[in-house]
Amino acid sequence: MEILSGCLEYHKLLTIVVDAFYVRDGRLCLRADYSLFEVICYLATFQLEELGFQLFRDVVRSQPVHKVCQFLRFLFNPLNLGSWIKDEWSLVYETSHVKENWIDPLMRWQPEIQELIDQLQGELTSQLSPPKSKAKVTEPKELSLTTPRPRAIPVPEPVPQVAKTRPVPRSTYQPPKEQRLLEMTKRYNRWKAEELLLQANFEELRCAVPRSRGEPQLQDSKKKPRLRLPPRILKAQKLTFYTPNDNAPVKLNTAAILREGALYQRQVEKELQRVDRLVDGAGDFSEFLEWQRRMQAKDREEQLAAGEVRRLRGKLSHEEAVLARQQVAREKRRTAELKKEETAELMQRCAERRLQEEKSTKELVEQVMETQKNVRVAQTELRKGRRRIAQEVTEENRELLQRSAEAAKEEQRRRCTLVSQLRALEFQPTRRGKLVDLTQIPGHGLEGEMSVVELRERLALLKETRRLQEEERRDQIIQGKRAKSQELRDTVEQVALCRAAMGRSAALRWEEKKARWAAAGAPSQDERVLELQRRIQERRPSGARGRPRGTCRRRGPCAPSSGRSWRRSAGWSWSGAASAG
Repeated sequence: MEILSGCLEYHKLLTIVVDAFYVRDGRLCLRADYSLFEVICYLATFQLEELGFQLFRDVVRSQPVHKVCQFLRFLFNPLNLGSWIKDEWSLVYETSHVKENWIDPLMRWQPEIQELIDQLQGELTSQLSPPKSKAKVTEPKELSLTTPRPRAIPVPEPVPQVAKTRPVPRSTYQPPKEQRLLEMTKRYNRWKAEELLLQANFEELRCAVPRSRGEPQLQDSKKKPRLRLPPRILKAQKLTFYTPNDNAPVKLNTAAILREGALYQRQVEKELQRVDRLVDGAGDFSEFLEWQRRMQAKDREEQLAAGEVRRLRGKLSHEEAVLARQQVAREKRRTAELKKEETAELMQRCAERRLQEEKSTKELVEQVMETQKNVRVAQTELRKGRRRIAQEVTEENRELLQRSAEAAKEEQRRRCTLVSQLRALEFQPTRRGKLVDLTQIPGHGLEGEMSVVELRERLALLKETRRLQEEERRDQIIQGKRAKSQELRDTVEQVALCRAAMGRSAALRWEEKKARWAAAGAPSQDERVLELQRRIQERRPSGARGRPRGTCRRRGPCAPSSGRSWRRSAGWSWSGAASAG
């Protein structure tokens, strides 16, 4: 413990020497020997006078000689002691103290330590390595393999004569009557839904189709759908109109109110600047806006025509894919028939091979039965010997269990005695409690020491001070909130006025836009759309050309997506329909 405490006390000095040793002379030494070098450095520097040279030599000899010899040669080198070791230690302690107490004693012991180092070095050189024994030559031996015993073939068990089972009733392979009724009901409901969907797709948005007033409807027999149900006039539900309440309050947060107020303020400033420019003589952009509106309408018509072209191209590719799918199905059906024929031939060959294997297996079983008759006698004698050995082992185990039970009883008796002694010690009377005076100062010698009563009084005063500060801060916050709410009310009033003005201007613009839409004519049909429609009619089979527009080849009525795509393609005609109405 004394050496450990000394190493911890002078850890900085020891670290300087050992780290320098690893950098200069001990590059090949292991880091695991770091603590060993620290202890030797501590003993040589601070404990050599107290231990004596004889005891120090015994300690050095008890450690690995080559490591200790290398470290002592580095530590007691006069050049190292007089130069950098002295300078480094002087940075931690005073120079005079380092020289008188540590450097000078090491220099006095240097001759004797040098003799010890030479003696240890001579012992290292005198030790000769033991002669290496000649390796024994491996002599190969012939491999002796015993022939394995032939594997026993199991005797085939006779096939039991099972009684003839009752035939499976026909109801097992037929669905129940309730399920058939459900399927019929489902098919009827689906047929009825398809009819209603067909009628809805045909009568959908009929008023939106652009045509002149005097032109009659097309009576093309190929495109006219054949309805199974007569057209019915459905009574529309009564509409309930609600009067809009424009004065309903809308609750906004602070950020929304300030943001909207700033927006209307910027709009007012821009409008004032525009009026100033008009007063100064700037021109009006009404002609440019009219030309821009016409160009936008033209671009919109071109976009709608391009969308119709894309839809028809997709429809054309779908018709081509249906034809290709039918061709692939025919090829797969032909390949499946060839595979079935090949499988039948392979099954016949496997059955013939299985019959031959069963015959060979029966012959092998008869041969094995003859060889196993002599083995049964030897197995009987072996069972008797094993039974005798098992009885002897059972008797020995019984004796061992009896001995272990007696030892366990003795151990339990000893534990009971110890438990009774411990319980007797627990029931002895003990001194409890301690009288405490809350007005007494503990007297530990600490700064600001006080009694518990004084501490409670000071805490009460501190709580009262904090309560007053919180009330003052609360009053300041309430006043700030009132000022902010008044500012927000002013901003809300200004925003309401701006909203009313913007609403009136938006209503005027909407009336102008409706007037322009009423004056605009219906767009003309595109040549690309007509060409694609003609190609689709040519691609369709002869049986599918006479079907109405809302039906498919196999499934009857198309999915609702077809109606939506038609509405997207015909969305340009809403304005014309509205103007016609």
